[in-house]
Order: sequence, then C-alpha cells, then structure tokens
Amino acid sequence: MTILIFIHRQVAKVRKYIRGLPGEVAGNQAGTAIIEFAFAAPVMIVLMVGSIEFGMVMFTDTVMEGAIRDASRYGITGQGATEAARLTRIRELISKNTLGLVDMSTVKIDVLVYPAFAAIGKPEGFVDANGNSTYDAGETFTDTNGNGAWDADSGVPGTGTSGDIVLYRIHYDWPFLTPIMAPIVGGNTLSLTASLAVRNEPKETP
Repeated sequence: MTILIFIHRQVAKVRKYIRGLPGEVAGNQAGTAIIEFAFAAPVMIVLMVGSIEFGMVMFTDTVMEGAIRDASRYGITGQGATEAARLTRIRELISKNTLGLVDMSTVKIDVLVYPAFAAIGKPEGFVDANGNSTYDAGETFTDTNGNGAWDADSGVPGTGTSGDIVLYRIHYDWPFLTPIMAPIVGGNTLSLTASLAVRNEPKETP
C-alpha cells in the first residue's frame, strides 16, 4: 500500500508540473500515459516477481516439513537391515517428498540422537576455566558423541535405537529464480529449515 501511495504522489507531481507549463504544452497530454507507466511498471514487476518467488519459497518450505515428517515416521520404526540402509532410505523419502524442488546435491540433512528432548541443540558440557562462557581449546569437556572433539551440538549422528530421541533436520539454501529479489533480501539465496524431534518406537530385544 505504501508503494502504491508513493507512485500516486509521483504521478500527481508530474501532472502538476505539466499543468504549470505554457498553455499549448500543458494542454498536450500525449506521452502522459508513458510517463505514468514508467513510474508504475518497475514497482509492479518487482511485486509480481516477488509474489511468485515467495510463493515458491513458502510451497518449498511446506513440502520440506512434509518430507521430514515422512522420514521420521520411517525412522522411528527401526526398519532397515543396517544403519546405512536406514539413512539411505530416509534420504530417498526426503528426495521423493520434496517433489524435485530441493537440490539433493546441496541440501544438508541431519539425523541426530539425543539422550532427552531437552538436550536437543545443546552443546557438549565443558569446564569454563576462564569464565568467558565459551569453550576454548584445552578446556575439559564431556565428549557426548565420542568424536574426540568439543561440539556446539551434542547430538550423535545416527537413527538411534529403541526409545532414543532423534532429531530429523533439513537445511536448504533456496536459490532465487531471478536476480530481482537479491538486493531486497541481501543475497542470492534464502535459508530454509525444517526439523522434527521424535522418540523411536520401543522394540523387544531378541
């Protein structure tokens, strides 16, 4: 609405300027429509392209949410002969349910196991020797995921076992279809993330 008001005001200024010209010139309205169109067209094009772009973004975000739900439904059952087979199937489900809108060669898919829902996204514990509230090299830490290094996210990669808490997360940088939106959003891509935390179904130990 603000943009439309701005256009209206600029057109009004042009008309006022024309009326202030000598009589013969002021009475000649030829070309007025072209001037008005020159003001309105760029803005309307940006609005139209922006609507299409952000419509695609919202649709992609929705299908990503659906894909992560389907992947988690499969994951909680513990199906698949091996961990690798389960992760491969999860990736296939995400690829299928995102309808080709997500480039599977660049998308980041995380499947992380946590001891509790409250631990999701939390860093590994450490002794803050210098009191700066951040981990510094050499400080003692709890290696929750067993990789020999301190991690800002304590999740352990994998689909987990019976009763485990598992986070499924997709992160994708959506590339804009045209360069028009880049100056508006401050980049050529828009980050999209979908995530869902679930508890694996209990299974009887053979």
